Amino acid sequence: MAVFYFEKEAVLKGYQKYFLNKVLWFIVTLVAAFILNFILPRLMPGDPVAAIVSRMAQGMSNSSGVQAIYEQYTELFGTNKPMIEQFFIYMRNVVHGDFGFSIAQYPRTVSDVIRSSIMWTIGLQFPAIIVGWLIGNTLGALAAYLKGGFDKVLMPVSIFLSNLPAFGMAVILLVIFSVTLKWFPTSGGYGFDLIPNMSWKFVWSVIVHYQLPFWSIVLITIGGQAIGMRSMSIYELNADYVKYSRFMGIKDRKIVSYVFRNAMLPQITGLALSIGTMVGGALVAEIIFSYPGLGSTILTAVLGGDYPLISATTLIITVMVLAANFLIEIIYGFLDPRIKSAQAD
Repeated sequence: MAVFYFEKEAVLKGYQKYFLNKVLWFIVTLVAAFILNFILPRLMPGDPVAAIVSRMAQGMSNSSGVQAIYEQYTELFGTNKPMIEQFFIYMRNVVHGDFGFSIAQYPRTVSDVIRSSIMWTIGLQFPAIIVGWLIGNTLGALAAYLKGGFDKVLMPVSIFLSNLPAFGMAVILLVIFSVTLKWFPTSGGYGFDLIPNMSWKFVWSVIVHYQLPFWSIVLITIGGQAIGMRSMSIYELNADYVKYSRFMGIKDRKIVSYVFRNAMLPQITGLALSIGTMVGGALVAEIIFSYPGLGSTILTAVLGGDYPLISATTLIITVMVLAANFLIEIIYGFLDPRIKSAQAD
């Protein structure tokens, strides 16, 4: 009884150390990423404030008036202050949830710009990643277990899909189903002649415009997931514990359930990372199909040198990736017996 108590206490202390180590690295990485998210956009060439002033000062012949407008906007966006002072102001504002005004879309705030586009991205990316992950892993597991003709057909198709760039798949679907067959529209999130509302006409337009971006992401996801699951399943099916279990007469159905559960661990990591990076991954699909999500917003911000909007969007991506990695590491600590064993040692 005493031995069991000490073993349990050792595992608990080991996991506590493991958890604290992950938290420490999460904080260090987040701070470094926060600093880079602020500095790198501001190292871009050009002066976006001057671009705003030139648009507003069209027709003005008074140079002193133009200069006054320029100074007013540099004060508003804080670009007239030293970089270190800008950083501390930015950090203070972010803590309060204030990302400031968008330079390229002034007078809209950064929060308003992100709020109007992020739901389009989540609505497109999250279901596509989940559907692609489920289909891909199911096909990969079946290929490893059934082998034969099913595996010989699935593998080449999966390799083709996984190596096809996202923009390539998007263009293929666009040419086939929009340009040639004319089944779906070529661009937008809904009809350009419609105003967002809850009418059936608008909802149906959103559904129709949704199909090509959605399936372009799903098909790419299926290929990579099927290959990964097939490889891990074959590895697990040839492991010693499987051979021993079959020798002991354990039913194949029970053995396979353990095999695929172990094979799923790396795939869960891939799912978490895909969800964490879905905002960044939206860029290509949204540009090709002119979908009104955050990916298109990031592109517009980069082209316009919109420092506040670039910093806010990249910070969102960074936090999502770090949070996904952190959560999966913690879950692994509970689920993977190898990590528990290492903690006990």
